Amino acid sequence: MSGVPGGAAGDIVTFDNVGLRYGADREVLSDVSFTLHPGGFYFLTGASGAGKTSMLKLLYLAQRPSRGAIRMFGTDVITLPRERLPRFRRRLGVVFQDFRLVPHLSAFDNVALPLRVSGVREGELRQPVTDMLEWVGLSERLDARPATLSGGEQQRVAIARAVIGRPDMLVADEPTGNVDPDMALKLLRLFEALNRLGTTVVVATHDVHLLRKVPDSLIMRLDKGRLSDPTGALRFPPRRAQRPIEDGDFA
Repeated sequence: MSGVPGGAAGDIVTFDNVGLRYGADREVLSDVSFTLHPGGFYFLTGASGAGKTSMLKLLYLAQRPSRGAIRMFGTDVITLPRERLPRFRRRLGVVFQDFRLVPHLSAFDNVALPLRVSGVREGELRQPVTDMLEWVGLSERLDARPATLSGGEQQRVAIARAVIGRPDMLVADEPTGNVDPDMALKLLRLFEALNRLGTTVVVATHDVHLLRKVPDSLIMRLDKGRLSDPTGALRFPPRRAQRPIEDGDFA
């Protein structure tokens, strides 16, 4: 499938001394600063409770920080009026750890949901949704409901739904946590394929074995709410690129 989303001009996201506090005493993020660039592939890692999910919520605009500054696509999103947030969220794709598929909808209708919400006409839905499900290896499961799909299949529906709106950035929270190691690598290769087409990808994971699987990826490590490296990211050396996704990879 062609025409999967590309990145925006300029920096995608900048965090400047961001902190996040729940209640009076619980600070989950402290003095976090980093920049995400168009077309980058980033892993966010750290122990359970390190603050990964909290940082992702800030990235996909589900939460505002307690202090600091966040700029997204050149705009200060902290002071952005709430009525303007949906326009920014449409530039983001989110893959949740628990999939969050609508149980009574088919795979096709789950993937079509963001387009319908955006006002795309029904007659214009079928081809892009069918193409997207084919891209993730589910062309034979268009009418299947989530309860009849395996964990890996549900995750691929969630990925297809996240990217159908052509976002500039994809954010994935522990996307391989509910699948076996073989399927985890296949899902990671989907993210690689999307990234090769220009989309900025951020994957939160506790699986250290995945971290060296993506050529030239950047690793951000959280430790008790702080980035453990003062530069914000550690780069693994380039590796030979993986072969592209082919028919039968998800058979």
